[in-house]
Amino acid sequence: MFSFYYGISYIGGSGMSEALLIIISILLFLMLLLIVFFIITFFIKKRTHHSILKLHPYLGRMRYLLEKIGPEFRQYWFDHDTDGKPFSRYDFQSVMFLAKYRSEILGFGSKRDFEESGYYIANTLFPTLTDELSVNLTQEREGKKYMIHKEGLFSRREKLTADTTNLWLYEEEDAIIVGENRKYPWKLYGMFGASATSYGAIGENYILSAGFGAKMAGGSWINTGEGGVIPEHLHTGANIVAQIGPGLFGYRDEDGNFSMKEFMEKAKESNIKAFELKFGQGAKIRGGHLEGQKVNEKIASVRKVREGETINSPNRFSFISSAAEALYFIQDLQENGGKPVGMKIVIGQQKPLEDLLKAMKELNIYPDFITIDGSEGGSGATYKSMADSMGLPLIPALLTFIDTANHYGVRDKLKVFASGKLITPDKVAIALAIGADAVNSARGFMMASGCIMALQCNSGQCPSGVATTNPHYQKALDPYEKKWRVMNYVISMRYSLFSLAAAAGVKSPRHLTREHIVFKDEMGRVVPLSELFPSVIGK
Repeated sequence: MFSFYYGISYIGGSGMSEALLIIISILLFLMLLLIVFFIITFFIKKRTHHSILKLHPYLGRMRYLLEKIGPEFRQYWFDHDTDGKPFSRYDFQSVMFLAKYRSEILGFGSKRDFEESGYYIANTLFPTLTDELSVNLTQEREGKKYMIHKEGLFSRREKLTADTTNLWLYEEEDAIIVGENRKYPWKLYGMFGASATSYGAIGENYILSAGFGAKMAGGSWINTGEGGVIPEHLHTGANIVAQIGPGLFGYRDEDGNFSMKEFMEKAKESNIKAFELKFGQGAKIRGGHLEGQKVNEKIASVRKVREGETINSPNRFSFISSAAEALYFIQDLQENGGKPVGMKIVIGQQKPLEDLLKAMKELNIYPDFITIDGSEGGSGATYKSMADSMGLPLIPALLTFIDTANHYGVRDKLKVFASGKLITPDKVAIALAIGADAVNSARGFMMASGCIMALQCNSGQCPSGVATTNPHYQKALDPYEKKWRVMNYVISMRYSLFSLAAAAGVKSPRHLTREHIVFKDEMGRVVPLSELFPSVIGK
């Protein structure tokens, strides 16, 4: 009996001791949390220079969190499909469908706001049949596109499936010849290529993806940007436009002066079809910018700068201060390199543009092409004040240049490339109708390569591996997979442009004119572009 009651009391005492220990542990933990709370609060209030954190240290921190994740929430949850800048979800999905599925078929109609003013392509009553088009359908190529096998709540099962596709190239009669008078002219059978993106702003894997895709699509090209030519550009086998910026990166000697020797070395490369002098860029009129955190050893070696230092390019070539000097320099490069040399400009003040065109005629020196860059450009880091308000947007810029060039009688002496948010077939068609010969797109090619518009281009931490040279982040982009997307994007763009041309009643996109574009205002009034901006007759 004694042993039985003793055992009960022993067990009860042990249980009470354990419960007491648990209670004491909880109290000590809460006290520790309270002490940590007061210490953190003291240091936040003591050290911060932010007024909100001084009075509301924890709510203030929550505010930072909400600011950090705000763009992602807006992009995926709160923005309407046609909202969002610089591109809407609707625009982004258009590129994705072209690149991944080689299709732009949608269900239940357009999401465009037809009440707003805007440009429209005018169809004809009797459109052109496919067999009446002036298109080269003799070239087929093995390709790959994605097929959706299963789409669930948290995932989408897709598989790259092999097939064959037509390339939808221009016929010989519509081919674009850049630099007809050069020793090595550049003949193009397509109208759509990659705009300038510099190594440093973007990484090797993106260069490979864009280059391989452009090569496989045929009739396309890539542009090196002002960062210079690197081995990956040449390895792709694509047509290359090598850009020379005011910083002369890749084209200067140890003292920072222009080196004709470096230029001639590049001109010997068979893949480099043309050179482009960057006199202006839509989003960076004050000169290119590359954050120091993105300047690695390879970039420093190519550009002949110091590793880790922020690079701010000059806003003009130091040895060029007039239209005549610019044209003489272009002529020097044309004669020494034997390849087409063009200019990239942003339209702003009218007088300098007129001075340039007048000088061309007076000196009888012409660039082989001019790229008109709209102020809405911006594939990497730039300055807000420049991006928001400096220079003309593409459509008025293109109209201004074409009409002014016609006025001075020099339009037929050069080819015109247009760039500035031209990522969908309808926008490209409008640019061609206004007067461009061909179109460049940077962000379209970036999206085709996997860009998700995370707006981290300036940080070097691009989550899709496009706008970064960081090896860790570049792992996200497999160029040997994404090249198929780029190829599909270019071919689908050309196919859609021929479809739009047929609906307008012409045989190819080369024959689109202002008569095929109308402008509708918010009151519903419609004016053909040919009446709104009549073609100018040259002197």
